[in-house]
Amino acid sequence: MGKSRAYMPATYMFVRQKRGNRVEVLKWNRYIPRPFSHLFGDSKLTSIISIKDELARDERLLGKIRNRLPELFQIAEIESSRAGKVGMEVGSLRERVIVAMLIHKFGNQLVESEIPITEAEVDVKVRGVPISIKTLTSRGFAGVKLIWTVDQENAIEFLRSYEPSCDMIFVQIAWENKGGFHYIPLSTQQEVFREIGRDEYIKLPKQGTNPRGVEISGDALKMLSRHEETLRIEIEWKKKDVGYNPIEKWLELWRRE
Repeated sequence: MGKSRAYMPATYMFVRQKRGNRVEVLKWNRYIPRPFSHLFGDSKLTSIISIKDELARDERLLGKIRNRLPELFQIAEIESSRAGKVGMEVGSLRERVIVAMLIHKFGNQLVESEIPITEAEVDVKVRGVPISIKTLTSRGFAGVKLIWTVDQENAIEFLRSYEPSCDMIFVQIAWENKGGFHYIPLSTQQEVFREIGRDEYIKLPKQGTNPRGVEISGDALKMLSRHEETLRIEIEWKKKDVGYNPIEKWLELWRRE
């Protein structure tokens, strides 16, 4: 049957009701007659599809993550490098790369990237689901910050009050080796947090040092990355000649009349 005004497309009909970090979705492979479309708001007809499951089902996107992410992160490093050394701003550029991937997948209307500073752990929201984005250049798992602070008192207060509050995207970058892209649901973080306790989950900075932040422990992050509920995409981190000059784009703008 062809499309007509008498039918409404319902490949993705989003229902307002949320359950934790998941959103109820109606998914159909046909057209529903408009006079009867109101009948399909019944929650009995909905299936629950998490953000993680949506990503896991998209084989084309998974292939892009495996093949394109190393190149895009390499460009981010070139953008933030000076005299051959990568600056701290590379973290923000990598975050934008991941946000752009989410917009590519879900569309602008369902991805919120302008997050208030009051939501310190949240970097992006997809269909209203808050997500934290973490990246680490290492073959190990130690060094991912939960909060940036140089104040020991603030760090101790954070240890006492912290609990996982949103989904996490964790990207482990290991140039000339294997790393991965991980989507770690909130429920998985909460399970590991309860299992090992906050003192083992959180690593405080040593007194007298200036590490600029409180970290999730390497053991906790390893458990999260290997958990059966975590979506893990293995990536071969190979550098190549990307032919990218960060000055060139600004030069091109200056050349415009």
